[in-house]
Amino acid sequence: MVGRCDTLPVANLIDVTDPGDERLADFRDLSRADRRPDRPGGRGLVIAEGVVVARRLLASPYPVRALLGVRRRFDELAEDLAGLEVPAYVTSAEVMAEVVGFHLNRGVLAAADRAPMPGAAELADRSRCLAVLEGVGDHENLGAMFRNAAALGVEGILLGAGCADPLYRRSVRVSMGHVLRLPFAELRPWPGGLDLLREHGFRVVALTPRADSVPLRDARLDHGRVALLLGSEGPGLTEGAIAAADGAVRIPMAEGVDSLNVATAAAIAFHAAARP
Repeated sequence: MVGRCDTLPVANLIDVTDPGDERLADFRDLSRADRRPDRPGGRGLVIAEGVVVARRLLASPYPVRALLGVRRRFDELAEDLAGLEVPAYVTSAEVMAEVVGFHLNRGVLAAADRAPMPGAAELADRSRCLAVLEGVGDHENLGAMFRNAAALGVEGILLGAGCADPLYRRSVRVSMGHVLRLPFAELRPWPGGLDLLREHGFRVVALTPRADSVPLRDARLDHGRVALLLGSEGPGLTEGAIAAADGAVRIPMAEGVDSLNVATAAAIAFHAAARP
């Protein structure tokens, strides 16, 4: 048995010293909004940052194209890379910073192509508990919600109108790579697409701080199929989305506090509804 990962051979390690090397194009200019390789309207790549997230990308259905990092991080990923025919470009932290556009503390990046996702009907057919999001445009909140959903047993996420791209680098990072293993799909039209969930036996429950909504502890969300409808940070769900739901629930608050961060509220609701 091999006792240390750094004694394992890693295939396809390629030393790179020139930040202008064309082979590093998948990782270039990550800090520039107009040139990022992970833009859906651009090259649409998936970028994983750090050992933990890169490891989850390597284990995911997303076709990995290449990795870029310092040698110490490739030593940590040796077992994950064994047998994979994927180029791993080894460089210094300084060269990596020039390529990426900023200093990367986590020391390794992995790039992959996007993979086909299930449709909303397929996801509904095979799930008991789903999250449905409207207007969640903040990438960090979106990533945190994917991480919470994966941890607490939600089986998939449906994206309504106005949601950010879950595969943007920041969302992938904040989710700790769980966006790469938790299936998601767009739900259209909006909010009329919620009818599809009812056709699959789901009760659609809107999470809102309205005083006339049912307290979460009384909502019995763990009975039957349930879809938890969550809105954006601040404005929350639109009137149309709430009206299209089968009911509304709220998380009771202490006096003087009117709301929670949407990812925190989602985690509380997920815990009440899902079965890890």
